[in-house]
Amino acid sequence: MLTISNTSEQDSPVCPHCGGLGYVRENVPVDHPHFGKLFPCTCKQAEIEQQRAERLRAVSNLTHLSHMTFDAFVPEGYGLSPDKASNLRGAFEAAGHYAEEPRGWLILLGGYGCGKTHLAAAIANRCVERGQAVLFVTVPDLLDYLRAAFSPASATRYDQRFDEVREAPVLVLDDLGTQSSTSWAQEKLFQILNYRHNARLPTVITSNQTLEEIDLRLRSRMVDPDLSVVRTILAPDFRRSGVDQSQSDLSSLSLMGDMTFGRFSLRQDELPPEERANLKRAFDICRGYADQPEGWLVLTGHYGCGKTHLAAAIANARVTVGQPALFVVVPDLLDHLRATFSPTSQVRFDKRFEEVRTTPLLILDDLGTENASPWAQEKLFQVLNYRYNARLATVITTAQTIDEVDPRIRTRMLDLERCAVFEILAPSYRGAAQRKRRQAKRTDRP
Repeated sequence: MLTISNTSEQDSPVCPHCGGLGYVRENVPVDHPHFGKLFPCTCKQAEIEQQRAERLRAVSNLTHLSHMTFDAFVPEGYGLSPDKASNLRGAFEAAGHYAEEPRGWLILLGGYGCGKTHLAAAIANRCVERGQAVLFVTVPDLLDYLRAAFSPASATRYDQRFDEVREAPVLVLDDLGTQSSTSWAQEKLFQILNYRHNARLPTVITSNQTLEEIDLRLRSRMVDPDLSVVRTILAPDFRRSGVDQSQSDLSSLSLMGDMTFGRFSLRQDELPPEERANLKRAFDICRGYADQPEGWLVLTGHYGCGKTHLAAAIANARVTVGQPALFVVVPDLLDHLRATFSPTSQVRFDKRFEEVRTTPLLILDDLGTENASPWAQEKLFQVLNYRYNARLATVITTAQTIDEVDPRIRTRMLDLERCAVFEILAPSYRGAAQRKRRQAKRTDRP
């Protein structure tokens, strides 16, 4: 070995390898790939690792997440059903085991606010407690950190920053999927994760996307059974723990508390036998669906025939037993989605969209009354296509005939294995009083 530059204090003990100079060159032939390159001496490794750990801590910004520990986590959540509470505790225990001995990859998936980031930060904080270097960073911030290295004012080179990230002893990537999906961003993420996959380096990833939505190159490494453990958290948003979890600010169900099965009129004294039997059949179907929501239920019929009342009754019945239900009129839903593009909106579009398409039970009232712009049609199709493929319980009411529905949605409605379509034949409730008065007048005539 040949020594080069001196970085040690003059009164420091002289290293036998570098003579106190700090860096060495390997004594290799000219054609060797290491010829002329500088390498830190073994006497500098501890100092280099300490500096590296300090840089990682600065990037991690864990000081703002120091409160996110395992002790501060609520493993059973708040007011969760037994299956969701068990699922959340399973994720908590998996994260705890991983924090004690980080090996392989831990993938935490789930909706916004379900506890993914808390568990990921708890892992990072536990590593810091025992002096293990860890990098905790949200994916958009990571990409900004790498881009900043191209600035002339940057104190570190891009390649140095990139190597520090991909070689971090423990890497925690929070919110994968929220980054700008440029080709450069996708390529950098792939290079980092591919390197860590090949090197089997401990990595924790959180994402609100499903595995199917993640880039195929990344997904293939994330689901490697020899390396990764994937946990999908089913709990709803912790941040709404102080309010009724079954209700969303999107839902208009609070305005329809009186629309229950008990208050539904079967109009026995008003309708002819065929329409009476048809309405009773619709009532029985909806009440059965409320007991066990599976697949899609589509209610068609004239305005005022009872479709909305029955759909709201399904939602109210589920909420009564502590299950979530999102009831929203289609034009209102589209207005809510559009409103997220406002600079003053407190909710991002992706969060709002994700809430609608993944809610356990979605009731879409008045399909077909929305402004049928290409954007509106596309959003509705994306919501319903996702729920169709995921087999999520969905109730749709529409005054249109099935033939008038958007063909892409209609093909899913006509799948009899996943969808039941029922047409209510009764005329509008709202004309019942007038019809009764006319009938009474005819009866009173001599």
